[in-house]
Amino acid sequence: MKILFIGDIYGRSGREALEAHLPRLKTKYQPDFLIINGENAAHGRGITSKICGQLYDLGADCITTGNHVFSQKETLFFIGDDPNLLRPLNYPEQTPGNGYGVFTTSAGKKVLVANLMGRIYMDVLDNPFRVADALLDRYKLGKDVDAIFIDFHAEATSEKCAFGHYMDGRVSAVIGTHTHIPTADTVILDGGTAYQTDAGMTGDYNSVIGADKDVPVQRFVRGYAANHMSPAGDTGSVCGTLIETDDATGLAKAISPIRIGGRLPSTEND
Repeated sequence: MKILFIGDIYGRSGREALEAHLPRLKTKYQPDFLIINGENAAHGRGITSKICGQLYDLGADCITTGNHVFSQKETLFFIGDDPNLLRPLNYPEQTPGNGYGVFTTSAGKKVLVANLMGRIYMDVLDNPFRVADALLDRYKLGKDVDAIFIDFHAEATSEKCAFGHYMDGRVSAVIGTHTHIPTADTVILDGGTAYQTDAGMTGDYNSVIGADKDVPVQRFVRGYAANHMSPAGDTGSVCGTLIETDDATGLAKAISPIRIGGRLPSTEND
């Protein structure tokens, strides 16, 4: 099975880049399942019902998020009615929405997608390691589901790496999001789990992690910001990860980074 994951959509430039390049990626790779992180799709903070609809129209089977999932207040009122839109599983139980879902592909394969958030330099939620343990007590890879994909939304690379190793051999893939910079460590771990510390954002890289440069630069120079940050608006890059799993075990057979468009060197040369 091929799973295509698209990293954090950041603002209009990210949405436009995805619309421009995703059809080519789908034609080239023929993914069986498409996951898109929509964490910052609405002007750099959160997601709206309209944008969810646009992502589904582009072919998204599941949308993951992170710490900005409720930055657009309307999300509180529709996320509970959208089983394909996930928020981090380690939010308190009474939080609206779902932290994981089991989806069936057109070929009849079952894919479990879980969204978890780290705790270092982030909001303090339940322990993602223990929350993942509880989920995997219920769903066994290769028995209950054909693939398990975890979007681990976290700041610290050490926490991401530790989580990947902790999940190794129990899930198909652990792919990090949140820091908006694609890392060069796409790898299959010893136990067969595909891993990347961060898939990178889908947005304008002539920026400071997606935001127009002036405000964050001046915040570092002066120690304060006179204005709010806003998304950079030039041509965006699409960043993501392609994972291929073994049909017999659900573990990873291959993983490769995806980069196309904008300022970053492209992985798509044909």
